[in-house]
This record gives sequence, structure tokens and C-alpha cells, in this order.
Amino acid sequence: MTDDTIIEAVGLEKRFGGAARSFFGKPTVVRAVDGVSFRVARGETFAIVGESGCGKSTLARLLLRLIEPSAGDVIYAGRSVTAASPSELRALRREMQIIFQDPYSSLNPRMTVGQLIAEPIALHGVARGAAVRERVAEMLRLVGLLPEHAERYPHEFSGGQRQRIGIARALASGPKLVIGDEPVSALDVSIRAQVINLLEDLKARLGLTLILVAHDLAVIRHTADRVAVMYLGEIVELAPTDGLYDTPMHPYTRALMQAIPVPRPPVEGQARTKPLLEGDPPSPANPPSGCRFHTRCPHARPRCRTERPALRSVRPGQSAACHFAEEIAAAETAAIALPPASDALRRRLALFAAAQAAPSRATSAKEAPR
Repeated sequence: MTDDTIIEAVGLEKRFGGAARSFFGKPTVVRAVDGVSFRVARGETFAIVGESGCGKSTLARLLLRLIEPSAGDVIYAGRSVTAASPSELRALRREMQIIFQDPYSSLNPRMTVGQLIAEPIALHGVARGAAVRERVAEMLRLVGLLPEHAERYPHEFSGGQRQRIGIARALASGPKLVIGDEPVSALDVSIRAQVINLLEDLKARLGLTLILVAHDLAVIRHTADRVAVMYLGEIVELAPTDGLYDTPMHPYTRALMQAIPVPRPPVEGQARTKPLLEGDPPSPANPPSGCRFHTRCPHARPRCRTERPALRSVRPGQSAACHFAEEIAAAETAAIALPPASDALRRRLALFAAAQAAPSRATSAKEAPR
């Protein structure tokens, strides 16, 4: 681990199952995460993307040891998270927090907002007595809510406000690393940009490192510094965001880019040139031999069916797990461009940023408590 690395995954694996389905059945083992390694630098926004079921949320929980890994290690600031004792793990978790995907189920409906935010403050000894209430009020103001909201319950807020409460709870202990497990996927489209903008603003103000699990590639392009693309429990491409979107090197990454919806219909008489990815991902309980993507890859060759490709450097700063990445990329005559919708998204993000920067605005009128 280098000096600027805050967290590192080393050969992480997670296997579920193992019990026989029937008396004569064979044990079924699901390889949700299979040999994943990467590093995240301090102050970086690192994104993990992929189809549903590829293992990205499991990987996020492995990083925090919310679930135990089957093999491998997680190293945070030079300390092993996997080998940490319960007391050491509690100390580490003060610096490592998570924002869950669903703000409706991640907040205890029997607790007030003040109690929800005060719980990690008291647990980690951040404040005591009257200082806890002050800290709760500070966290609420930080995420664009009002201190008096501390006396209300989660059901009295909109979805966007509930996720702000979840963010406030994650920041209450003063973490250095925050993992967002698809923090905006359960929200309305009109609210997503506000929450993403909020996370970016908090990252800059508090000096945070962000790891975002997401499937919205348009949003990731404007927030992440680097992107890891997962497929069937493996990282198939790892690259800086601009390099990934301008020149994706793995066929699966190209398929993800081509699957981004295009709001404008094709010109009359002009057929769509983007081939959509066909078929469903194989079962992680029975992954294909060789390259796991070869069953859906239009460029698959006999070598792909027998030899598992390693994640290797294919361009400066860009790695891909493909035997023929350079050859396939060179054969592509047209660069894959992000759909025109991204320009509108960029404008919305800028408008929301300007609105949140206004000191007189505490909360959005559209998000008024019910």
C-alpha cells in the first residue's frame, strides 16, 4: 500500500451456499466476488459499476466487513480490516461508513431522526451530553435539513429527505471513507442530481474519499475519478473515467456504453448501429470456463473458452481482463459517445450546485415534510 492509498482490496472472495439442495444433490456454491483486487487513493471518488447480480454490492459490504470474506484481505490505512478484533473493528468503523441504497428500509421507523443520528455519535464517543444534540443539529444543517427535523420520524419525510438523513447518519462519526451503495437509485430522477451534488459538495468540504456503487453510467461519468467495471464477480476493466468512456477496452464495457438509452430516434432511413448485448449473465454458481464473458461476447475465440484472462495493463492507467483488448479496440472505427441526455444532466447538476451554494436556502420547497 502506498502513502496515498486509503483502502486496498487484495484477492477478495466471497462464496455463498455450500449446502446440498437435496439428499443426493451436490453442494451449490455461488461465487459472488471472485479474486477482486484494487486500490483507492485518499480524496478519490471511485465507482464500481455493472449489471445487477455482478457482485458490486457484496464487494462494498466486504470492504467494511459487514459480511465476512471467504478469502483475501482488506487493508485500510495500513491496517487489516479482515484480521481486526471486535474492538479494533469498531474503531475502524468510525472512519468507514456506508450509505445504503433504500432510505425507506435503512432507517428505523421507531426512532426519531435525532435518535438515528445520535446513535453513532454516542457509540463512537464523538460527543457527550448536550454536545450530542448540537452535533445532530450540525449534521442536519450540513445535509440541507433543519435542526427541528430531529424530533420527527422517518415516515414524515420524502424519499430525498430520508436519504439526506441517511447521509447525515453516515457522516455523524466523522468518517474519512464513505461507501455509497447505489445511494440514488431508489430516488426520483428529479431528486437524484440533488443528492449526487450534495455528496460531491460534502466530499470537498470534509475531505472525504467516496466509493460509489452504481449502474447509472451517465451520472458516474460526472462524479467519479476512476471506474471499476464488474462482471460475474470479477473486475473486467479498471480505468480513469475519461479514458473508460472515451475508449472502453473490454467488450463488456462497450456493451454497457451502448446500452445507455438514446432519447432521440434515428434519422429516417438510418438504422441503429449499436448492437445490444444479448442473453443473460451465466449463473455465478456455475460460471463458464475461461473468460466468463465469452458466452455473450461477439468477439469470443477458442482461447477465450479455455484460458481465463488476467486483469492487465492495456493502456497507460487502464487495465482490462481480455485477451484481445487492443485488437478489438483498434478494430472499432467509431468511438462510443455518451448520449445527448448527458448534456442535459450536466446542466441540471450545475443548476443544483448553484442552488445548494446559496446560503439562504435551507431545504427545497419540493421536499417539504409531509
